[in-house]
Amino acid sequence: MITGLFVTVLNMSITAGYVAAAVIITRLFLRRAPKIFSYLLWSAVLVRLVFPVTFTSGFSLLRLFQPRSQSQAGAGVMEFVPADIGLQLRPAVDAGIGGISRLINSTFPEAAPIASVNPLQLILWTGSMIWLTGAAVLLLYSVVSYVRLTVKLRTATLVKDNIYESDQIAAPFVCGFIKPKIYVPTTLSSQELPYIILHEQTHIRRLDYLIKPFAFLLLIIHWFNPLMWLSYALMSKDMEMSCDEAVVRKLGSGIKGSYSTSLLTLATGKRGVPAGSPLAFGEGNVKSRIKNILAYRQPSPWITAIAFVAITVILAVCIVNPKPVASPEQLPYNGYSVEQLLKNRTLYVGAASKVGGLIGALPVPEGLEGQGIELQTTAPPYGLTIKYKMNDAAGVTRNGAISGDAFYHNSIVLFSLIDNVDSITYSLADHTGQYNGAGYSFTFVRERVNELLGRDVRQYAGDEAGLHQLIDRIEGMLSADY
Repeated sequence: MITGLFVTVLNMSITAGYVAAAVIITRLFLRRAPKIFSYLLWSAVLVRLVFPVTFTSGFSLLRLFQPRSQSQAGAGVMEFVPADIGLQLRPAVDAGIGGISRLINSTFPEAAPIASVNPLQLILWTGSMIWLTGAAVLLLYSVVSYVRLTVKLRTATLVKDNIYESDQIAAPFVCGFIKPKIYVPTTLSSQELPYIILHEQTHIRRLDYLIKPFAFLLLIIHWFNPLMWLSYALMSKDMEMSCDEAVVRKLGSGIKGSYSTSLLTLATGKRGVPAGSPLAFGEGNVKSRIKNILAYRQPSPWITAIAFVAITVILAVCIVNPKPVASPEQLPYNGYSVEQLLKNRTLYVGAASKVGGLIGALPVPEGLEGQGIELQTTAPPYGLTIKYKMNDAAGVTRNGAISGDAFYHNSIVLFSLIDNVDSITYSLADHTGQYNGAGYSFTFVRERVNELLGRDVRQYAGDEAGLHQLIDRIEGMLSADY
């Protein structure tokens, strides 16, 4: 379960990484546009970090990086790392870029058919534990930082409304999730106070005091992705600059000098919000903020219009997934769904979902109804029991007697596709009323099948052609010869 969650987070993080790269590039072309547009662009990354499934469209940025497995995973999912990678014979990821995929895949350990667990499963479990530990450490640090800050703020004095003053802080910020309060240092002059407060009120009006901690929580979940750290820093920078621009627009360009001086003075304080705290609204970007304030000019309508169109298009193509590449429907080969069989090939009979997929791709004699499976995986010999309810015996009758031919053929195919299964048993419960409710069972073992074929049956399951050859060969084989 934990490894499955980890793989899901990995896929979301890779997807968000491509979207973040697109946003970072787009920001370069929006340097003259109001920073609120750059700030809004980050919502595309946020969507990718929150939702593993989304809508599909023919116009998607991710078409450039579409994994081949997407058509198998589902239209709304970008599956760069297969959910069942720990059970694959030849583990492989599709990162969307060929060279990177080949480099990653070359590091994967080879599967060991004689082992009860794929080595990659152990690697995934270890990675999951490291991921959870890192997230827990970051979350604990954030909670401790927040608690320590609230302790400092107990001595703050009310100025008016929701504005408080404290000598324990050196930078203004908003604190609180339900009823946000503005905290300002006592060092602010009466001239500086109005636009500093207006800046913080802009944060409250835009719900930045909720957005920033939520973004930080997502960063904790995706802490292993360097692009997410860069995205968080740039989003914080855009958030601050857009608030600065809002202050200048409202109070006029005459306050640029004094506003910039105040920011510089506040930046020299020694008791600001702890570094890394989600409450730190960008105190580390003072130099860039001052440059942006001094250079800020009210944009012309055409620049604003172009920027609006640009972010609308970028958001649209980044939020949706590409439509899956249509694959031609493959007809069963002598009753066997070869594509599904190869897709579910597995090293281990204990991989229940894979084994179930294999059984579902086999032809079932008419009159039989599946009743589940049993897996014997505690110790060798490893076994598989497939249960059927017999409602009509016509499909399994030869010369007036119940025949195991169909099960014999299916067993040979399963032996080729499940590497470590040693025996396969078919159990039939009579519900026809013709055989007095008798039970029938047929058991086949790998060693005897290999002996009859003159080779290891697994050699046939390397590709579609090999499986076709095996199906053709078993067509004339009878269980009586077993």
